[in-house]
Amino acid sequence: MCGGQGTRLGGETEKPLVRVCGVPMVDRVATALRQSRVETVHAVVSPDAPETAQHVREKRLSVVETAGEGYVSDLTDALEAVGKPVVTVAADLPLLAAEHVDSAIETANAAGEQMDGIASVTVCVPANLKRRLGVSVDTTFEHEGEEIAPTGLNVVAGATDTVQLTYDDRIAVNVNRPTDLELAEERCD
Repeated sequence: MCGGQGTRLGGETEKPLVRVCGVPMVDRVATALRQSRVETVHAVVSPDAPETAQHVREKRLSVVETAGEGYVSDLTDALEAVGKPVVTVAADLPLLAAEHVDSAIETANAAGEQMDGIASVTVCVPANLKRRLGVSVDTTFEHEGEEIAPTGLNVVAGATDTVQLTYDDRIAVNVNRPTDLELAEERCD
């Protein structure tokens, strides 16, 4: 998902093209996906990010165009275009690694075995981990008595939803604000 406006981050550069350690975030995410068990990487773009759309085309990614009516609407359009099961990931996770993606897929497969299919998975981190790191916390919910935050990595598949809780600092860093960008720069390989 790389078609948002990125208004909280500010700046002149479209959010997916903001560089972390010299590499556009969308490229870092695409690399993690290509190194994972994911078969095809699709870049979901919108009219809100025309330079990003051009960039991912130049990188020879499969492109899914949406209307840019918001994350949920764009995600719905993307799911209609590519089908399920699918791994979805926000382009603002510059520290994403293939192991994060593969772990989410394994969780989806394991949870789905109980129902002869693949379960949907939301990968989350403890909200306190994000706060301890100094990363912005925008959305949280309670799960088994703990406040957790979605990371932006999901498997969308069946009707059964599973939460995968991880304590990995890297996936806790999503870049929404300038301070998040600074933290990502400090932590990248």
